[in-house]
Amino acid sequence: MAPELRDILFLDIETVGGVENYGQLSERFKAQWARKASFLKREENQTDGDLFHERAGIYAEFGKIIVVAMGKYVDDENGTLSLKTKYLADSDEKTLLQEFKTMLDKVDARTKLCAHNGKEFDFPFLSRRMLVNGIPLPSLLNLSGKKSWEIPHLDTMEMWKFGDYKHYTSLDLLLALFNIPSSKGEMDGSKVNHVYYHEKNLNKIATYCVNDVVAIAQLYLRMKNLPLIEEQNILPSN
Repeated sequence: MAPELRDILFLDIETVGGVENYGQLSERFKAQWARKASFLKREENQTDGDLFHERAGIYAEFGKIIVVAMGKYVDDENGTLSLKTKYLADSDEKTLLQEFKTMLDKVDARTKLCAHNGKEFDFPFLSRRMLVNGIPLPSLLNLSGKKSWEIPHLDTMEMWKFGDYKHYTSLDLLLALFNIPSSKGEMDGSKVNHVYYHEKNLNKIATYCVNDVVAIAQLYLRMKNLPLIEEQNILPSN
């Protein structure tokens, strides 16, 4: 395995609104959501409740984490580069995050976390929800007092920007650009809330999340000008 591929833990999370619908919010939180919603772009006749269903899951103050998927490069018995994946999925966010923290506390000190747009979404979302649930931050997420070059985080979107901070580039666009199989099948991120609350299908969401981790790990290889991992060398989760 190339040295630059060691000690990277690829990561993706799936989030939903903290409650199924706007009507279940306390009056205090309804008022807070109304303030947030006043700054959001909305379609004609779209209510605060409609916006909550569509958008609450992307805000750590109003959403919760239901899946954390991870991937790590490994060498198989023949020395072939492979990808080992794992996921944690639970409707009880505190149980999920405590299990994730326990895992992070055990990883090698040289480990770096890598996600797509992770520095603006996954890593801060995880940290905020851990604090809300009274879970001490693991060292890999505790950035207090660290200088920029000491932060053990990689981000494939940031790698693509090459210092250009003017626009967001989606994972799916980069997968198309580099001719990497898309992580999007029957699902995309906009459907997670519906699949969780209406279809009650957490396993479907977990599978989607794992596929995103595989896509990010493959994209990282292309950004290092390395060949993709063959499908048979992507090891099944859990």
